[in-house]
Amino acid sequence: MTATKALPECWGHRGASVAFPENTLASFEAAINDGADGIETDVHVSLDGVVIMFHDPDLERTTGSKGGLIRERHWYGKDGMENLRTVKQPQQCIPTFVQTIDLLMKPENQHVKFNVDVKVQNDPDRLFSLMHDVISAQPDWQTKLAPRILLGLWHPRFVAFAKARLPYCRRSHIGGSISIARKYFWDGVEVFSMAFASLTTYDGQKFRNECKAAGKKIMVWTVNEPEHMMEAVRWGIDVILTDVTKKWLELRAALQVDYDSILSQYSRWFLWTTWKFYLPPILVNRVARMYLEGAAGSFDNFAPPEASATVVT
Repeated sequence: MTATKALPECWGHRGASVAFPENTLASFEAAINDGADGIETDVHVSLDGVVIMFHDPDLERTTGSKGGLIRERHWYGKDGMENLRTVKQPQQCIPTFVQTIDLLMKPENQHVKFNVDVKVQNDPDRLFSLMHDVISAQPDWQTKLAPRILLGLWHPRFVAFAKARLPYCRRSHIGGSISIARKYFWDGVEVFSMAFASLTTYDGQKFRNECKAAGKKIMVWTVNEPEHMMEAVRWGIDVILTDVTKKWLELRAALQVDYDSILSQYSRWFLWTTWKFYLPPILVNRVARMYLEGAAGSFDNFAPPEASATVVT
């Protein structure tokens, strides 16, 4: 039986990051070559103003390099981050935003969507201004690049800066708290990128229904298990973010051939046997808020961007 409804898109979480070092050009290319509809990656800014694709605020976990936060280190120079390589094989350089945009602007890659996870350790005014300079330097960027970019925002302060500096980019909220998503992001984003566990609860189901009624898209992360992928299909999720792009693409292809038979092979029993799906939402909300406000300030009291510096397109 052929599926009668759309199946979730496949976006590579930090690329095809099980097969290759995360957030590297090799990982991005592998996801694209697998057939992914999009890639997801993270951004930080060096002391000398280079936007780089990296998840953590420091470099130690994936490169072994000690020496402070990314924002305190130079990209260029003898001791610059441009010389670092990943610990994981095959060893790779850290890519810049410029290099990643160049990859996406190749004619064969201009169908690939681009989800930029904006880490809260950044200064949004500086970061988004630097990103605009790179984006707007591309030929035909308004039609060939900008519509493919989705900014992932964790903190409400970043929404106003995204609207001011990158008004042509779509915006999503990334998070694991339904309460925060509703209260602080509902009117400011078109997409919600939510942790899988947050959508398994009764309130998660209610939130999914609210998004569908309002025409807002839902992405779910990080979905690597086939059982979880099948649950996302049942929910009618728009995008699955996964480290294992090939696995989801193969499963999706099988669903397109025999939807009912493939879906019936995957039980929902895990929903009642996995402890993390039972964490009280109030605890999740408090922990998430404490972390985000500790990094980027109050949710309720922050200075908006200056109008005089607004990017005009």
